Amino acid sequence: MVIYPQRLATMFHNSIILQSLLIWGTSLLMGGRPGLVSFGISCLGIILMLIFSICLPVVVAFALPHICPFPVPYVANPWLIIGLFGSPALLGAFIGQHIGFILLKRHLRSVYSRTKPGLAHNKMEYIIDLEAERWIFKSGFVQWLIVLILGTYFKVGSSYIALIWLVSPAFAYGFLEATLSPVRLPKQLKVVTLVLGLATPVVSSVGLVVRMADVIVGSVVRVDRNPGGLPHWLGNVIVSVAIAVVVCFMFVYLLSYVHISGDKKTLGLLLCISFGLSLALVSSGIAPAFTEDVARSVNVVHVVDTTGIDHEPLSYISLFSNTPGKLTKELVDLGDEEFSCGRNMTIDFVTFTMKYGCWSYKDSNTGWSKSEVPVLLVESDSVTGGARQTVISVDTKSSTRWSLRINKQEIEDFTIQVDSKKLVLPGDKTEVDGWHTIQFAGGKNSPRKFQLTLFWSSYGTHASAKGAKEAADLPFLLKLRTDVNRVTPKVAKVLEKLPQWCTPFGKSTSPYTLAFLTALHVNI
Repeated sequence: MVIYPQRLATMFHNSIILQSLLIWGTSLLMGGRPGLVSFGISCLGIILMLIFSICLPVVVAFALPHICPFPVPYVANPWLIIGLFGSPALLGAFIGQHIGFILLKRHLRSVYSRTKPGLAHNKMEYIIDLEAERWIFKSGFVQWLIVLILGTYFKVGSSYIALIWLVSPAFAYGFLEATLSPVRLPKQLKVVTLVLGLATPVVSSVGLVVRMADVIVGSVVRVDRNPGGLPHWLGNVIVSVAIAVVVCFMFVYLLSYVHISGDKKTLGLLLCISFGLSLALVSSGIAPAFTEDVARSVNVVHVVDTTGIDHEPLSYISLFSNTPGKLTKELVDLGDEEFSCGRNMTIDFVTFTMKYGCWSYKDSNTGWSKSEVPVLLVESDSVTGGARQTVISVDTKSSTRWSLRINKQEIEDFTIQVDSKKLVLPGDKTEVDGWHTIQFAGGKNSPRKFQLTLFWSSYGTHASAKGAKEAADLPFLLKLRTDVNRVTPKVAKVLEKLPQWCTPFGKSTSPYTLAFLTALHVNI
């Protein structure tokens, strides 16, 4: 690892940027208008390369959820993204760059027909191919120069990567290929130029790319904070775009060698075979999406819900996962447990909302008692000097881990105290989507009874809401979830039947295996 100060890096990077701009400016001035047009077309080829390289794998990303049993079928085998997204990205990059190559040849053909009319047709076409190949190669310098300029301007620490990918190939090209003679005919790019130019950048970047792919794949299976809230294709699109960008930037120099070689059809065939083989592996299940070592996280929670108007407990078993995809495969092993799944099975767990999951009411009335249901009791409600203040007693019963949401559209401020000790003092409270969330986790002897004092906002809607709506339509003022670390008989039965590639896993915001839900409406 080489460490140097940002000030030195800025000076060094600015020096390289200035030298690169001077070299390019001098080269374009010597080339005149034809050189300027060739430069513009080669830059257009870079843009086309990015567009095509992103479009093809994105199409695959949208199709995967409809073809494979799981929307993200490469979690257990991340190497499959090479075939699923890397192959289409590389093919798209070559197609886009080849379109620029063809446009560049058309321009060079008109230039050479005017400046060198004595050349034989075959000789001219060969020279044009070589000249276009060189412009495509040099366009990679422009691509990395832009990245280096942006990284230096925004003081990005990893901009040294762009520096390596710019300087090393540029030195190799300048040492082995460049000539200052405007009349000298171009020669074919040497393979040694590619090898010397890419040796250092590839060695310094490949490890980072592999780690980046692992991190992205590991993140897309847990990016959905509200299970079922994000489209199934989103994770695939993120991975495919990241792979496409890496392919474009790392293969820009290599692809310039392919356009005039006889290996274009071979390259396309190999990429298609790689993609087809990877797709067959994931769609058939030969390469499973999850294994015992890389399991799918599934939450099995016994829910006792008293948020209804009559506050009568409604007991059921909920099944959901933060990993994208339906629970169809899991239900095969849970067939006799009578689960119903869908996006209408919404549950507000206070810290998040389950927007897709499964419910089962079968045998859900055992393992808990009504004495464990938390209580939100209004002790007093008064108006002093035009300001409304409400004191609510919160009893979490047997739970020492709970989450509470307070409606900040109605409540301006609040305090929480146990006996005479205040746990939350008055002051500015943050809010997300109009709610302030409190999470509490205590030990075995932590308090279970709290006093919540609410200071109502003068801009709230509670005054007009009292007589304007039915009670069922009124918004909640408080939402409380209490967690109990207990496995009820029905939950134990479900956990036992889950496939081996599933594992119970909960985030810090997830409920335990037994959760009680209760709430208060604004018309208290």
